[in-house]
Amino acid sequence: MKTPSKDKRIVIGKNGPYLISGGVPLSIQKIVANEEGLSWDWKQGRTFKTTREYSLCRCGQSKNKPFCDDSHLTNGFDGQETASRIPYLRQAEDFEGPELILTDAEKLCAFARFCDPGGKIWNLMELTEDPKARALVIREANHCPSGRLVIHDKKTLKPIEDTLEPSIGIIEDTALGCSGPLWIRGGIPIESADGKRYETRNRVTLCRCGASDNKPFCNGSHASMMFNDGLI
Repeated sequence: MKTPSKDKRIVIGKNGPYLISGGVPLSIQKIVANEEGLSWDWKQGRTFKTTREYSLCRCGQSKNKPFCDDSHLTNGFDGQETASRIPYLRQAEDFEGPELILTDAEKLCAFARFCDPGGKIWNLMELTEDPKARALVIREANHCPSGRLVIHDKKTLKPIEDTLEPSIGIIEDTALGCSGPLWIRGGIPIESADGKRYETRNRVTLCRCGASDNKPFCNGSHASMMFNDGLI
C-alpha cells in the first residue's frame, strides 16, 4: 500500500466526472512501440494548464476532453462502481522466479502491453537469474500503468517500484491508434461516490471511455472500441 499524498485527492462523482483537488499535474503520456511494434516506453506529451480543482470526463463523451463538460447529465451515463474493494495482494496471483516474485491481478489489465517484449513477463520470470532478464522483468512491471503487475524481492517481499510523483497522465496508445485511460500516479487517494476510499497505490488506471465493467478502473475496453479523444 502506497502512503497517500497528503493534499491531493480524486473523488468519483456519482454517474459523473472525476473531481480532482490539490493541483494535481495533468499531461499526455504516449505509449511508444519498439521496432517489433511492441509497447516499449512512455513519452510525455503536452501538459495541461489546470486550476487547484478541476473535473475530468468519465463518460467518454465530453466535447472538451479530457475535461468534463456535463455531457453525462444528458447522455444517460451509468457510472456505477463495480470494482472490488479487496486489497491488491489478495486479488493477485503469484508467479515465482529464482529471486523475484511477480504479482498479477489480471482484472486490472489496461491493455498497455508493456508485458509482451522479450517473450512475455510471465515466461521471463523463470530466467531472472540472468541480469538482463531480471532488468527486463523489473522494467516491464514498472511500465505497467494499471499496477496489475508488481515485482517483489523474494527475500524481503518488498515491492520493487519506481518512485512516481503525484500526477495524472492522459494515456494515448499511439502504437494501437486509440486513446487510453487516466494513469493515476504517486499514491493519490481515490474516493468512491459513497465516500469510501479505494486502496491507495503507486499506480492505477481509471476508465475514461465509459465502457469498463470494472469501474472506476480501466479494463481495456477503450482498445476494443478504439476510443479516440481527439487530443493528438
